[in-house]
Amino acid sequence: QVQLVESGGELVQPGGSLRLSCVASGFTFSNSVMLWYRQAPGKEREWVGTIGADGDLANYADSVKGRFTMSRDNGKNSFDLQMNNLKPEDTAVYFCRALSPDVWGQGTQVTVSS
Repeated sequence: QVQLVESGGELVQPGGSLRLSCVASGFTFSNSVMLWYRQAPGKEREWVGTIGADGDLANYADSVKGRFTMSRDNGKNSFDLQMNNLKPEDTAVYFCRALSPDVWGQGTQVTVSS
């Protein structure tokens, strides 16, 4: 079964850090470009970043550049998002997505609040 499962979302204070993980199964993870998206309450889903299949190329949305870092471990079929200096406006459900095949995870909630 083709599947992505995110984890790691929780409540964190402004300025804090959090690491999200996405674990893939059912397809050849090392062949797929991977992406993170997020969706805040009442807003459209927003692209956060993209990483190439071998992890050497990464692009980020301006809103997270310099604070968020993606990484992947093709040996473990895992894809992480390290989030630092979190702000209240980072509050959202975070989704990982594979392009080949096109599949989304179920999302994990991140809440940044004091």
